[in-house]
Amino acid sequence: MSDLFEDEGPQGTSNAPEFTVSELSGAVKKIIEGEFGFVRVRAEVGRVSMPRSGHMYFDLKDDKAVINAVSWKGQVAKMDVRPEEGMEVIATGRMTTFPGGSRYQLIVDSIEPAGAGALMAMLEKRKKALAAEGLFDADRKQPIPYLPEVIGVVTSPSGAVIRDILHRLRDRFPRHVLLWPVAVQGQNCAREVANAIEQFNAMPVDGAIPRPDLLIVARGGGSVEDLWGFNEEVVVRAAAASKIPLISAVGHETDTTLIDFASDMRAPTPTAAAEIAVPVRRELWVAIQEQKGRMARGLTQGLERRRQRLSDLARVMPNKDRLLDGPRQRFDQAELRMNQALMEGVQKRKLHLSEVSAGLRPASIRRALQVKSDKMNDLSIRLHPALVARNIDAKRERFTQVSERLVRAARSQEQQRQQRLERLEAMRQAMGYRETLRRGYAVVRDSKDGVVTSAAEASRMYEVEFADGRVALDGSVSRSVAAPVVKKEPPKPKSKPTKKSDTDQGSLF
Repeated sequence: MSDLFEDEGPQGTSNAPEFTVSELSGAVKKIIEGEFGFVRVRAEVGRVSMPRSGHMYFDLKDDKAVINAVSWKGQVAKMDVRPEEGMEVIATGRMTTFPGGSRYQLIVDSIEPAGAGALMAMLEKRKKALAAEGLFDADRKQPIPYLPEVIGVVTSPSGAVIRDILHRLRDRFPRHVLLWPVAVQGQNCAREVANAIEQFNAMPVDGAIPRPDLLIVARGGGSVEDLWGFNEEVVVRAAAASKIPLISAVGHETDTTLIDFASDMRAPTPTAAAEIAVPVRRELWVAIQEQKGRMARGLTQGLERRRQRLSDLARVMPNKDRLLDGPRQRFDQAELRMNQALMEGVQKRKLHLSEVSAGLRPASIRRALQVKSDKMNDLSIRLHPALVARNIDAKRERFTQVSERLVRAARSQEQQRQQRLERLEAMRQAMGYRETLRRGYAVVRDSKDGVVTSAAEASRMYEVEFADGRVALDGSVSRSVAAPVVKKEPPKPKSKPTKKSDTDQGSLF
């Protein structure tokens, strides 16, 4: 060793060799690396830091000493379990020094928990922290769909798990399955599983690839270290945040991971997860057939009961013809009475119209008006000398005015009566049976000039009356009965009354 560091320079007063700092540091480094080239250290993990470079720096300590430890980026990627503060581990590596800081450190190649107790203690601590955030609450869990159309499976594509799931689904109820391949153990396990869950949830509902209705995260059995990726916080948070119902099937029935608490349902095995996901198609078909049979029997029995009830009611009901006999007979009687009443009413109105029209002849009215006019003129002639003799000028003037009003009133009444007479005559002509005869109808009469109105009286037919006359049944024309035409006289123009002199009263009309 002394030969290695022999000084070629001038000798001082002391025989002790002189070293540079780098020489001394390098010598210490060789000694430490030579003596401790491979070591296994059992210790508690202290401070842990991991900068952006990917290297990990942490402390290994016990109750008396602390050793700085470092794992390079490639070594960190190979770790199954990452050290956490307070975790008891067994670190495997080599001792070296760091000349820039004058300290020694342990380069850790691999690290493993110091027994299952350490892992379980860390697992329990993480479980309590996540439970305190409410990630394991029952009200967050979603119901599992009864018959999903699409099932997403997160597992290894080369393992027996995916084959078991597909086989079980094919036996029970074939469904469309989407596989998202991931690593199910190792350093990349947690990151890939969490990413698969998130990507399934990010798929659009109406996209080209159908969005799953159910997710299954599955892995076969293994040790605690093998299943540790499903205990990572990133996986638990992804499972809790999933909007798609999720079934966890990690390990065997006795294996428990934190994803089991965050998922919507835990299956003891991957095969059991497939059984939970879909029902048995045969059992479902049998149940449907049973329900169909029950429905058919219920409908048949209901129809039979109603048919029997209808038959019982029909037996106690009277015959429909007997029910309608009385109303039908009353209707026939009412029809006969109505026809007879109509004919009698028409005859009565014809007779009344004839009587009224006989008293309203224009000639008789004019004669009556002429008589009254002559009488009025006679009175006016007699009245004028009397009024002149008495010399009552005021009364004469008043009488003149009254006479003028009387004349106007008489003329107005005459015109009104004339118009009324014309309207009545027109009504008589329109309502008379002769107008009906002019439209092409005829009246059959007997030898006594009575009207034959039914086929039963056909033996009494004697002659037929038309609009322009009557014809006997032997073909001879007996007489003409054409209705007289009333000519309307134009109304007389109103004459303006002239003022009479004091000596000539004149006619009131």
